[in-house]
Amino acid sequence: MSGTSADGVDAALVEIRARRDRPSIRLLAHDSQPYPAGLRERILHAASGGTTEEVCRLDAYLGELFAEAAIAVADSAGIPLDMVELIGSHGQTVQHQPSPRPEGAHRIRATLQIAAPAVIAERTGITTIADFRPRDMAAGGEGAPLTPLVHHLLFAHPEQARAVLNLGGIANLTVLPAGADASHVSGFDTGPANVLLDELVKAAALSPLGYDEDGRLAARGEVDHALLTDLLANSFIKRPPPKSTGREEFGPPLVKQVWARAQAAGRRPEDVLATLAAFTVASAVENIRTFVLPRVRIAELIVMGGGARNPFLLAKLAQALPECSVRIAEDLGVPGRAVEAMTFAVLAYLTATGRPGNLPAVTGAAGPRVLGCIVPGRRFTGLRPERRG
Repeated sequence: MSGTSADGVDAALVEIRARRDRPSIRLLAHDSQPYPAGLRERILHAASGGTTEEVCRLDAYLGELFAEAAIAVADSAGIPLDMVELIGSHGQTVQHQPSPRPEGAHRIRATLQIAAPAVIAERTGITTIADFRPRDMAAGGEGAPLTPLVHHLLFAHPEQARAVLNLGGIANLTVLPAGADASHVSGFDTGPANVLLDELVKAAALSPLGYDEDGRLAARGEVDHALLTDLLANSFIKRPPPKSTGREEFGPPLVKQVWARAQAAGRRPEDVLATLAAFTVASAVENIRTFVLPRVRIAELIVMGGGARNPFLLAKLAQALPECSVRIAEDLGVPGRAVEAMTFAVLAYLTATGRPGNLPAVTGAAGPRVLGCIVPGRRFTGLRPERRG
């Protein structure tokens, strides 16, 4: 998959074994392949008003890059491709519109992920399952987040409640009550994470890396509390779950407004970065305090995603949630960068075995649904054997 930050492809090779109550999953290898220079900018342009021609070309091109990432991660583990049964591909989101809008007699929810699964299947020879979000949305859901099911498999604890906070481009939260099965798991997007921070670093030319390494730049700034108050008034932050969002809500246009306001007020770029980092933490904490803690007492908050490598964000989270132990996924033996790619391996497995991959309590869908579209590989024998005679 590639996330909201659109900086490359994360791939995971996962061994999945059937169990009576739930599948067991074991990570064999994971890898991140950065996008070639200039591709991120092309993707972001396509997502914010690019031509149909450009989206079409990027769809095929990203399919090639996703296939290369799948081949590379199998090779890194010494696993021949003919031993791989399935590929699950989330693709690259270019639009996510979970709030229904009227179109004629219908109210439409829409999402679009590109990275042509037909190209992936053709290059690898492996049956590829993709387009997981639209079926949940067709059933009235948000189509996101889809990671809570795998968070439950990896991190649920029999005796203490945990929450998983993924600080990717967008922040999403999964709540895992102590000893609960998947039907009692809840989750939702809380607001922005690295998407605003990375965009500000680029807009203000703060670092040639394109991001705030280890949160050092934000740590040098002072929070603009008036700006932070205005940001926290965003209606998405206050909205009860189920809810999901993307760079359509928290992306370049918002950063442009914030940066222009800061420049007019004579604020330093580091102050703006510190304020946006505080916004990421405060929006997550407000959602946790409003929608989670009144019903589930969280003992541990497990942080993953790019934000888990930002000591500034982690320190602010621990300060704001003193009643929780703030840990990173690696503390529990799971590479946080691999979890989202692992999710789509598991979702592909569930689809191939005819089982639902969404959690209606998370997405708001009308019920459990088998997700995704199947592109046959070379060894595909059909969904059902043909009856003769």
